[in-house]
Amino acid sequence: MPNIALLQLTAHTEPKKNIAKTEAAIREAASMGAQIICTQELFTSEYFCTTQDTEHFNLAHPLPGPLTQQHQQLAKELGVVIVASGFEKRATGLYHNSAWVVDADGSYLGHYRKMHIPQDPGFEEKFYFTPGDLGYKAFATRFGKIGVLICWDQWYPEAARLTALKGAEVLIYPTAIGWLPEEKAELGEAQHNAWQAVQCGHAVANSCYIVAINRTGTEGNTEFWGQSFVANHYGQVIAKAPTHEECILTAELDLPALEEHRRIWPFFRDRRIDSYQNLSKRFDD
Repeated sequence: MPNIALLQLTAHTEPKKNIAKTEAAIREAASMGAQIICTQELFTSEYFCTTQDTEHFNLAHPLPGPLTQQHQQLAKELGVVIVASGFEKRATGLYHNSAWVVDADGSYLGHYRKMHIPQDPGFEEKFYFTPGDLGYKAFATRFGKIGVLICWDQWYPEAARLTALKGAEVLIYPTAIGWLPEEKAELGEAQHNAWQAVQCGHAVANSCYIVAINRTGTEGNTEFWGQSFVANHYGQVIAKAPTHEECILTAELDLPALEEHRRIWPFFRDRRIDSYQNLSKRFDD
């Protein structure tokens, strides 16, 4: 039964400081017994999508590249799986919000590109990110088969389902989500509840673990709400981080239990795939 660690951290303006801080946290998590270690969304920088500024494209890096090579060396040294999220420069003028997976032997297993790109006040992501084109993926690691999705993907049951259908036992969501000051008093509790509840629903519907890694701290007008969590296949939250504190949150994943659970609650068996054609429509009118 692997142990997973979620790195809930604040961010600096300088990428080098964030990379060094995250490496230190990875090493600490490994010393605590973690075997799968996950970063928050876009961990190398502050959440720059609050405004539209072409200078922010300078934060992007190639995948694979020097940063992933650094993680390969680190994963091999520590014998851990690393799941990290960053800003991918695919080509001049073409960028993605991506996450990569490095196995415990240091091999680069590949990366996923965020499929659902939001556009809201304080979350100007369509200016920066091209929607993903690699499809939904699951990565066979030393410690289990994991699927990676990113933040806004959290709200879409189709993304969770299709990743689970690839064989993922754990769905990992690097995240950057928080409250805006004009909304928090009236809607803050409801917004957080919706975020946690929908992901717990994905865990139940797909008989898998859900892992959501959020950042913490205030950047500009956004107060990131932390509260990274792990939910099991019953949708029960088995580990949860605080709101305003940095945290290395750990949890044990009972992956063998998923086999028995899926035998008793055979959602995949009973899917009526012959009746879902209209899911490919924008709206069934």
